[in-house]
Amino acid sequence: MTNMEDRSRPAATVVIVRDRADGPPDILMMERASTMAFAAGALVFPGGAVDAGDHDLAARIDHGLDQDEAAARIAAIRETIEEAGLGIGLLGPVDAATVLRLRDGLQDGVPLRTLLDRHGLGVAFDTLTPFARWHPAPFDLATRIFDTRFYIARAPDGQMATVDTTENVRLFWSSAADTLAQCDAGAAMVIYPTKRNLERLALCANHAALVAHARAYPVEKVQPWQEERGGERHLCIPDHLGYPITSEPMGRVRRA
Repeated sequence: MTNMEDRSRPAATVVIVRDRADGPPDILMMERASTMAFAAGALVFPGGAVDAGDHDLAARIDHGLDQDEAAARIAAIRETIEEAGLGIGLLGPVDAATVLRLRDGLQDGVPLRTLLDRHGLGVAFDTLTPFARWHPAPFDLATRIFDTRFYIARAPDGQMATVDTTENVRLFWSSAADTLAQCDAGAAMVIYPTKRNLERLALCANHAALVAHARAYPVEKVQPWQEERGGERHLCIPDHLGYPITSEPMGRVRRA
């Protein structure tokens, strides 16, 4: 294990998908506040660091998963409630009012475990499909190092996403291709991992196709590297993980 990997903090993020009858699926994007230390002003998927409470909840549930994997899925569920007001990955009667109470409780510092018990809810781990895993490369010399697991989940019916106005200042639904077009036009910005993941998400026509695509490729830790290609320095990723574009000139790369 490198020193960077030893210092990294586990994190989880989730691609929330809303199918459309007349086109490619919408994906929930959030714009980070310009004051944030990590990915300031960038478009991101909901998510954040895995905390001790996520591990505590994972340890008391019979889920058949590796404990780190289970804790990461719980973190993705918790962060989505906090940041977007959407109750993904929950077992039991969940409506908009219940999610609001969960969100208020989390913002008041109440552990998710306590809130789920209070409302008679459980965790539906299988509603989150593993999609990818990314970790900064050693040459990045990042001050905030996250080992981030990405998941895919269907948007819940009867709930409306709302921004938290603290870490994130705007949210919107858009197809992956349209979000990339916004960034190409200079109307928005994404960092390198998000861009590569949006390009991959744009390959699929609906949630079911995304799940099938995710399951067709291994989830391996992606650590980009630099390489000379065509006389120009590129930032590269492996070519066997389902990504349609696996390199980008360093002069165009946006980092956190």
